[in-house]
Amino acid sequence: MPHPLRTRAFRLLFIGRTLSLLGDAAIPTALSLAVYLATGSTAALALVLACAMVPRLVLLPLGGVVGDRFNARTVALTTDLVRCATQLFVGLELLSGTPQLWQIAVAEAIGGAASAFAMPTSSPLIIGTVEASALLRANSLMAVVNSATRVAGPALGGTLILTAGPGWAFVLDAASFAVSAALLSAIKVRHVPIPHRSVLSDLKEGWSEVRSRDWYWTSLIAHAAWNGAAAVLMTLGPALAVREMGGKTVWIALLQTGAIGLLLGSLLAGRARPRRPVLVANLGLATYALPLGLLAAGAPAALTIAAYGIAQAGLGFLGPVWDTSVQSAVPAHALARVTSYDWLLSLAAMPLGYALAPLAASAWGAEVPLAVAAVAVGAACLATAAVPGVRRFRAPAAKSGTAREDHPGVPA
Repeated sequence: MPHPLRTRAFRLLFIGRTLSLLGDAAIPTALSLAVYLATGSTAALALVLACAMVPRLVLLPLGGVVGDRFNARTVALTTDLVRCATQLFVGLELLSGTPQLWQIAVAEAIGGAASAFAMPTSSPLIIGTVEASALLRANSLMAVVNSATRVAGPALGGTLILTAGPGWAFVLDAASFAVSAALLSAIKVRHVPIPHRSVLSDLKEGWSEVRSRDWYWTSLIAHAAWNGAAAVLMTLGPALAVREMGGKTVWIALLQTGAIGLLLGSLLAGRARPRRPVLVANLGLATYALPLGLLAAGAPAALTIAAYGIAQAGLGFLGPVWDTSVQSAVPAHALARVTSYDWLLSLAAMPLGYALAPLAASAWGAEVPLAVAAVAVGAACLATAAVPGVRRFRAPAAKSGTAREDHPGVPA
């Protein structure tokens, strides 16, 4: 089995994505602190975050259509340049000493819109640069980098904030997008063109690809439940950790353990070869019910932290295995649109969790929404085992040659 990094196109893609992920990972810390220091208002921060999230959600399906109509390299390169410009603008605005909130919000909205077109290109870029037999290893490498940057990014962002100011974190992110765009311009990515039709027809065809596979859409429901549950934990967990589990160091330890678990799960995915990848990955995702249930029950901090590490390892394992399964089963000409629906459902579930968790906690206490989230994510993920397509889906057979546009490794 050829190592994907021996392929020049994937190697350059991998380097570019690594740099942009590292730059992006430093941004949440810098953005939250910069906006709060500039305005003294949490509502202002919520406004900026919403300006980035709403265009992304609204435009994701259209981003999938564009990703299938045009070469993924061209789309990704263009969005990298747009995000380079927006992050550089925000960085310079912060460095000016008198940042304007509305200008930052507009820049983040433009960047959020660009990300809606960039996100669906992730899978087409991979299948367009590596052989079919190397897909799982390539996806695992991307997942490992994503996990590692989640660990290193906040530390990098914190260092920049303390030593140079939050503006330089945005300048660094802009530079990472510029380098990524330069590397993308130096590679070729295989592309399967689709007939020119109306946008609505393309959207319907993409949804038809999702709906026709019971293993896919039922898994998406489980994944959405996971994202909604994760939002509940992220909303209520910090307060519980500070009030009842020993302080903010407990919460930091939980997050760091989760980051390590995510990385280990991604590494395991590159070596494991489960016969029923979708089933195994969904069952692993069900472990997220453990930390939620332990938090609701007031379990000891050490036990909850360990459970969170295990749960995040399940997420790390799911990513590469799921991506490889989808890439092997969905026709290449529809892959970006299918991926956009995946992202849309996952991202839409998180704001719902953010909104409902505080309301439920204020009415019945934090234990109730945590327990409900634990039951929901556990039941949704375990229930996929009852779906025939999930049980029948077999791992794609390793073979030489490029990724095909038909259905290798589809449910037997």
